[in-house]
Amino acid sequence: MTATPVLITVTGPDKPGVSSVLFAALAVSNADMLDVEQVVIHGRLVLGVLVETRTDPESLQEAVEQAMASVAMQVDVEIGNQISTGSPDEVNSTHVLVVLGHPVTAKGFTRVARRLAKLNANIDAITRIADYPVTGLELRVSVADDSAEADERLRSVLSEAAAQFGLDIAIERAGLARRAKRLIVFDVDSTLVQGEVIEMLAEKAGRGEEVRAVTEAAMRGELDFAESLRRRVSALAGLPVSVIQEVADELVLTPGARTTIRTLKRLGFRCGVVSGGFTQIVSRLAEDLGLDFCAANELEIVDGTLTGRVLGEIVDRAGKATALTRFAQASGIPLAQCVAVGDGANDIDMLTAAGLGIAFNAKPALREVADTALSQPFLDPVLFILGVTRAEVEAADAADGLDSSRT
Repeated sequence: MTATPVLITVTGPDKPGVSSVLFAALAVSNADMLDVEQVVIHGRLVLGVLVETRTDPESLQEAVEQAMASVAMQVDVEIGNQISTGSPDEVNSTHVLVVLGHPVTAKGFTRVARRLAKLNANIDAITRIADYPVTGLELRVSVADDSAEADERLRSVLSEAAAQFGLDIAIERAGLARRAKRLIVFDVDSTLVQGEVIEMLAEKAGRGEEVRAVTEAAMRGELDFAESLRRRVSALAGLPVSVIQEVADELVLTPGARTTIRTLKRLGFRCGVVSGGFTQIVSRLAEDLGLDFCAANELEIVDGTLTGRVLGEIVDRAGKATALTRFAQASGIPLAQCVAVGDGANDIDMLTAAGLGIAFNAKPALREVADTALSQPFLDPVLFILGVTRAEVEAADAADGLDSSRT
């Protein structure tokens, strides 16, 4: 007898025993399993099973319906050769999209879905990956025109929708490369910590506004970073070295910073900072967070007083990329498996060099070249972009007796 495909869809409240009852009925009918997929959404079960039977398919349908009635579940049975029985491997998603928002509105998501449809891109699967501190949805997408030009169109079109509805959309190629990241570097000022260290130091000298204006111009890319750094550091001349400890004590980490680094370390990442700030402060931060490496500028100190100069080669835009490359080589990790996170124009080369560059609440000059941009004031979404779910973070923290919502 010719095999007949049968597609069975079971829905209802999730509870123990549903699968065992269903598969017992299929076993009695001598059905051959072809595919199974199950999802639970807020306590509601959706279970799909594709089988082939060489016996009477109507008898199989009756057996399945009786079995599901016995556990108070709804079932839909579709019989017919029009059902595709091809290998599930025929659906190979080309891209993974992470949509983040606070919140993700139905209107915003509709716009994203419509933009994908216009590009002839199919959404293969949607999974919620986070509910705190932002809502995160992971979309596996297949693009018909799988080319570099199509990638650029995809990014451009979705960035418009994201900006309009206050969403962040990260787009990566699907496959092993996405899960192969092994090293991450963070900028410090306005990324790993809130605010700018040099402005905090300048406030101690009564020249905060002056230095702040130079910092903002440098971060927008309007001033050469090395020149701007020298100008700003000159305003610190005469300050006692004790102000360094004062400022270090006043630093406030960006929400989610500890959780993000702790989780990445659990995954075996090498973690570090590359900063246009100062080693006297950055090294203490790196030690506190348990980072593997750091690179920054060094303030000159003579007789317990800041001279208003920096020592050695300045860690500028090019220097940040050089530091990332050095750390990657020392760790034996290809740049393609590296991630860089920053906010200013001096991070451009570093983010471009990394396999994945993430602009964090960044200036336009950096957002334009980054692989993806985050606009929420939390670092946790970096984890979501890398494929880590909020549930996994919380489970790991709970196992260690930690509350990830507070760190």
